Amino acid sequence: MSNRGEKQAMAMDYGPDLELKFCAPEAKLKVSDGLEIAGYASLFGAADQGNDVVMAGAYARSLKAMTASGKSVKMLWQHDPREPIGIWDEVREDRRGLYVKGRLLPDVTRAREAAALIEAGAIDGLSIGYRTKRAEKNAQGQRLLHDLELWEVSLVTFPMLPTARLSGAKGDAADVAPERPNDGGWHELAEALRAASRALAG
Repeated sequence: MSNRGEKQAMAMDYGPDLELKFCAPEAKLKVSDGLEIAGYASLFGAADQGNDVVMAGAYARSLKAMTASGKSVKMLWQHDPREPIGIWDEVREDRRGLYVKGRLLPDVTRAREAAALIEAGAIDGLSIGYRTKRAEKNAQGQRLLHDLELWEVSLVTFPMLPTARLSGAKGDAADVAPERPNDGGWHELAEALRAASRALAG
C-alpha cells in the first residue's frame, strides 16, 4: 500500500486528524516466549524531529476513558486498520513514557512475519496513532502535547532516510526496558522482508 493509500484508509476509519509519532528504541524491540513483545511507544519530555514534546501524563485521560468503556488500544501493522496483528495486554504510563507489552497472534500471517522481522532487526520501533486534544507552544516554538487521545500502537518499518517517513510522522529515541513500533510503504516492507529472510537463512 502506498503512503497515500494508507493515509486515506486511516482517514476513513479514524478521521482525518489522526497524527502519527515514531519511537525508535536504542535497544531493538525484543520477541520473547515466541510472540511476546514489549517496548516504549512514546517518551516524555524529549523534543522530536517535528519539535513536539509529549508531556508527562498526556495519555492519562485517554487510557482512563478506554478502561472505563471497556475498549483497548489496537495493535496494528504499519498503521493499517485492516491489519490487526496482536493484542496489547499492558499499556501504561510511567515516569519515562508510554510503555506497552503485548502478544503477536500466531494464527495471523502478518504477525508471524512481524516476529521474524523483529528478530532479524528489520523493525526498529513502535509508532502511535493519536489525536491531539490539548497543546500549547512554548517560547522556543515547541509544541507541548498535554492531552492525547490514543487510538493505536503499530509495529512499523523504520525507513533509512528521514524523508521516506510518512508525512506527519515524528521521531524519538528510547530504550525498551521498562521501569521495575515514518511509516514505510510496500517498497520498504518488501526490502525489510528480504533482509529478514537473508538474516534468518544465516
